[in-house]
Amino acid sequence: MRFHEELTSLQNPKVKQVVRWRDRPDRDDSQVVLAEGYRALVRALAGNYPLKEIFVCPECFPPEKHHEEELLVQWASRGARLIRVSPPAFAKMCYRDRPEGLLGVGPQLHRGLDQLPHAPNPFYLVAEQIEKPGNLGTIMRSSDAVGVDGLILCDSRTDLFNPNVVRASTGNLFTLPVAEATTRDTIPWLKQQGIRILATSPHVDTLYTQVDLTTPVALAVGAEQYGLTQEWLRQADLVVRLPMMGEADSLNVSTATSILLYEVLRQRLQAGLVKDPGKVPDSADC
Repeated sequence: MRFHEELTSLQNPKVKQVVRWRDRPDRDDSQVVLAEGYRALVRALAGNYPLKEIFVCPECFPPEKHHEEELLVQWASRGARLIRVSPPAFAKMCYRDRPEGLLGVGPQLHRGLDQLPHAPNPFYLVAEQIEKPGNLGTIMRSSDAVGVDGLILCDSRTDLFNPNVVRASTGNLFTLPVAEATTRDTIPWLKQQGIRILATSPHVDTLYTQVDLTTPVALAVGAEQYGLTQEWLRQADLVVRLPMMGEADSLNVSTATSILLYEVLRQRLQAGLVKDPGKVPDSADC
């Protein structure tokens, strides 16, 4: 395999730059995102995400190798620069505890509401003021699993391009249509599109399984500590609750979101609006 250059020194400027990009201010200044690991690079390829450079350490490939060389050939054919890195240098650059020998760098892509896909029967997820990168990444993974048409981040308190978002999403950050907007802009936009807003609250009688979710819908979920703001609860077309049988009065936001997302999918599968593709190969890590 042909590499454009090789890095061995821990003092190499490129090595130091990647290390600086672990911090949000440096990432934002350079407007870059880091994609570490095999799955992240596979998903970025599938999503036509324009990674520009890929740092490669073959000595760090896991024993149960996937198809790293084939993947790198595909990235090279798309114009990505392949850079070989020594194990010590890669250990300094990588973010994960168990590096897999692959680290891609690409631009941050920011979308607005009007750049979301237009579907005949849209199904959106709105995440308001999510604070923890791990929760946001998990929400993205669940959103991809049920086939949402787009994720809208409202008044976000999380860095969308945090490496923990990439990791928790298993790279679905690169395939899922994500728009960034304010609550002030999003609610009117959804209503203009004829999309009903579904919110959750523990203070209502209606269970989440008792409403029709087969029509155009946007499921809205809120911040970890306080949930949705009052503006979303006032403007929602439907407000439902999850039954809580024990002492806890709420679930982790990513867990609650997954439950609600799968209820939308269940109803749409039952109504014949979408088709179950069947068992997905290599799903042992689900």
